Amino acid sequence: MIPKHIAIIMDGNGRWAQNRLLPRFMGHREGAKQIKNIIKHAGDSGVKYLSVYAFSTENWSRPKKEVDALMEIFQKYLKVEAKNMLKDNIKLIVTGRKDGVSDKLLKAIGEVEELTKNNNGLTFNICFNYGGRAEILDGINKVIESGEKNITDESFRKFLYSDIPDPELVIRTSGEFRISNFLLWQIAYSEIYVTKVLWPDFDEEEFDKAIADYNSRDRRFGGIKDVK
Repeated sequence: MIPKHIAIIMDGNGRWAQNRLLPRFMGHREGAKQIKNIIKHAGDSGVKYLSVYAFSTENWSRPKKEVDALMEIFQKYLKVEAKNMLKDNIKLIVTGRKDGVSDKLLKAIGEVEELTKNNNGLTFNICFNYGGRAEILDGINKVIESGEKNITDESFRKFLYSDIPDPELVIRTSGEFRISNFLLWQIAYSEIYVTKVLWPDFDEEEFDKAIADYNSRDRRFGGIKDVK
């Protein structure tokens, strides 16, 4: 069984670089290269939605040099991969706040989203300048502005950043056992898989290990299986 939607907390770029006595931005650069391999493998495996945590609302507190490097890497990634996404039938969406993001980068994001909007293969969701609490708060404010009453679980979804299905599986690399403010609303019943492998080393084989572990889980969504 292949999860329809997989979400990944791509952690460990900085440590990957430091372990090799390299500057941290080199780890982020290698991490960006690995994304391309995982997108292709996920799509070939039958995954329909892939979300990655690229830059959180808390990451602005990092040193300016590192933040600037991350922005530059994302800009170059969009430029290089735009035609590949179109060719490979990948639909790009970028979810998160626009505050603090340069007009140049916002323009590049918008162009690739427009270019790929009619693609119907894998939907690639980059969570950028994203925070789970921020998404919920922004959603609540949209509800207030709309004047809508009697909000339910399902009706609230249209006020979130995107309407893609909840992830069945969340993968976190680098061995840290925390969610880090990622998709807090959406992962209520997601299975969580943690590996010590750092993100730049997370290859197709490691991806398949996560899928195999997912298939070993007993997913009951709060209920119990029939006892005979």
